[in-house]
Amino acid sequence: MTKKMKAVRLYAPGDLRVEEIDIPTPSDHQVLVRVRAVGVCGSDPGRVMKKGTYSYPTTIGHEFSGEIAEVGSQVTFFKPGERVTVAPLIPCGKCDYCKVGKYNLCDSYSYYGSRTDGAMAEYVVVEECDLLKLPDGVDFESGACTDPASVALHAMLKSDIKVGESFAVLGVGPIGLFAVQWAKIMGAEKIFAVDILDDKLDVARQLGANYTVNAKNVDPVRFLLEETKGKGVQRVVEFAGSKVTQEQSVRMAAKEGTVVFGGISYEDLLIPSSTLDALLRKEIQIVGAWNSVFSPLPVNEWEKSLHFMAERALRCTPIISHRFSLDEAPEVFQRIWNKSEFFNKVLFIP
Repeated sequence: MTKKMKAVRLYAPGDLRVEEIDIPTPSDHQVLVRVRAVGVCGSDPGRVMKKGTYSYPTTIGHEFSGEIAEVGSQVTFFKPGERVTVAPLIPCGKCDYCKVGKYNLCDSYSYYGSRTDGAMAEYVVVEECDLLKLPDGVDFESGACTDPASVALHAMLKSDIKVGESFAVLGVGPIGLFAVQWAKIMGAEKIFAVDILDDKLDVARQLGANYTVNAKNVDPVRFLLEETKGKGVQRVVEFAGSKVTQEQSVRMAAKEGTVVFGGISYEDLLIPSSTLDALLRKEIQIVGAWNSVFSPLPVNEWEKSLHFMAERALRCTPIISHRFSLDEAPEVFQRIWNKSEFFNKVLFIP
């Protein structure tokens, strides 16, 4: 094995470099993964170009898959050559939430690509507890999409959607597009997809949305109320992270409906009195959804995502819009940040 590898490193917001660095060595409970595909999360451009990471330099990237190249001396469930995907959150294992398997609520977690080195590199060291084997029939590119698929599933489970109910998702980036597919799998009767880009809405229709609404051209609340005969939508998930769509999601919800906020927002949400009145009078529930669950109970959302990928019920390829080499990363992040063209799920192939 060569001693050096290529990695995409962040030195400061906007200062992204491709470098040759030492291949890391796994400790007792870690494995070395040869990265085969790594995705750009919707949160990555903002972190790379504006917010930054927790220390510098940091290798970015937390949505990835690969094959095990080397295992630590105490690793028992994995061996070299196995194909894996990796949950990006590293739980502390000591807090009250970790003790009951709610790793997404860990008080002292770490995270690949922001708090510790990530996977936009040829190799990455990961904790054994974060590994999941890729089933037969799930390729590396799909494996790299397990994180957004599982984040979508987590929000869908928080919505408590039932067979035959109506469902709406606001914001159909990769996570929203997986939510469309989960809604279909879970038996939603009417699936509404709302966004401001026709390219994304085209994919949403391809993946199972019954109705698509470009909110630049049509008032989505009025449209959904008309299509539901004034009743509203029973389960709404918001993934745009916008104060506009957050407020709209409440107004389009049906009586005793559920609204899940899953999009990361950087703005204050001020609710108009009429919307607040509807929230009260309709007894609408607003629920937060954060990250995903990869512990056995109540549902290992990562295992479920991989299962439905293997069954071809959950499709990743239509969501992938671009594939690049690591050397192209600085330019690509600049293009994504400038919104100079349409991007959906972007993968880097080391």
